[in-house]
Amino acid sequence: MAEKKETKKPAEEKAAKKPASKASEKPYSTAGATERRIGAVICWLAAIACEIVAICLYSGKIEITFMNTIVALVALLVIDLILVIVGSMLWKKANHIDPASEKNKVKFFLWNNMGVIACIVAFLPFIIMILTDKENTDPRMKKIAGIAAAIAIVIGVLFSIDWHPISEEAKSEQVKYQNSVYYTQFGKKYHLYGDCQHINTSDSKTEASVEEAINHGCNDVCKTCADKYEKENGKSYLDIQAAVEEGAK
Repeated sequence: MAEKKETKKPAEEKAAKKPASKASEKPYSTAGATERRIGAVICWLAAIACEIVAICLYSGKIEITFMNTIVALVALLVIDLILVIVGSMLWKKANHIDPASEKNKVKFFLWNNMGVIACIVAFLPFIIMILTDKENTDPRMKKIAGIAAAIAIVIGVLFSIDWHPISEEAKSEQVKYQNSVYYTQFGKKYHLYGDCQHINTSDSKTEASVEEAINHGCNDVCKTCADKYEKENGKSYLDIQAAVEEGAK
């Protein structure tokens, strides 16, 4: 009797050929990153909508009868700024949870500067319109609106910059450290020792994993703690720079 060959169903063949997802290869959780990025985009779109309304109001295409035009313009710019900042905070938080890889230089740059780009889009067209306006008969409105928009774009950019970005490679290397670390509410580095001189008097000291510290915004280890660890153990805590360079190759 001929031997019966075992056949695979199409669905089984696809499952067998399907490679493991990139997310599953990461040694840390990326939960919540996508939702925050969606929230950021919604905020930025709403900010641009405020800018469009401000442009229409300034150019006389729409009128507001229940409020002074200058007050309405300033109010729209303030709302625009708030939406830009909230969106940028959400985006930066998402980047700490699920950072971009430095292997792709373009994406890494865009991912860490998306808030700045959104801020420029949400204010620059309005500023250009004011600077090039030759027909507005109300110089006071032009001056106030221009100053308000200029201040708003500066504040928005400052809040949108990620001053301490982290890459996928650096985070993957750092989360290998399994012991608890410590961070403070507004600190930018995490600490290996709870009695570190930089945090031993802090009331907001939190004990957590490295992953939780990075998600909070503490993207690197305290140098004092790293030096102490090396002295006590005869080896470096982690060679982060080497990890970043290796991941970029």
